[in-house]
Amino acid sequence: MAFCTKCGKQVADGTAFCPSCGQSMAAPAAPAASTVPAAAPAGGIVNTSAPTEGLSENVAGLLCYLGVWLTGLIFLLIDKRPFVKYHAAQSIVVFGGLTVVYFVLGQFFVTTWFMGGWGLVNLLFMAVRLIWLILWILLMVTAYQGQRFRVPIAADFADKLAGK
Repeated sequence: MAFCTKCGKQVADGTAFCPSCGQSMAAPAAPAASTVPAAAPAGGIVNTSAPTEGLSENVAGLLCYLGVWLTGLIFLLIDKRPFVKYHAAQSIVVFGGLTVVYFVLGQFFVTTWFMGGWGLVNLLFMAVRLIWLILWILLMVTAYQGQRFRVPIAADFADKLAGK
């Protein structure tokens, strides 16, 4: 007597389907000839291609901006293509700079809030958030379109960071 692999009920020999659940009782296919991976070369390195090799440049450029300066840093370290390195560097410079500005404004906001003059600082906070959002969308779209949009002051720093 055999047992169903799905429900565990006992099934008579020669039965094609389990009478309880309908599971096929055909013998499972034989495993592939060799499921053991081949031994690594003497140096231990199996794959020498870049981790982002399968991504097109425009998708990698877009991803540089997706997680703002953090994904820019990751792509700057792992991708060697000039287009991607430029966008990664620009992401680090633009959004890293905006992060610093945001935290500095936060310190002023806390200080001025206790003094009652938080209106101007609050407007600056909202302006930085709006600039952040506009640049984030603009840079992702232009990178995906294959363009090198240059943010006025940040682009020069990005060129230096990317190694140009």
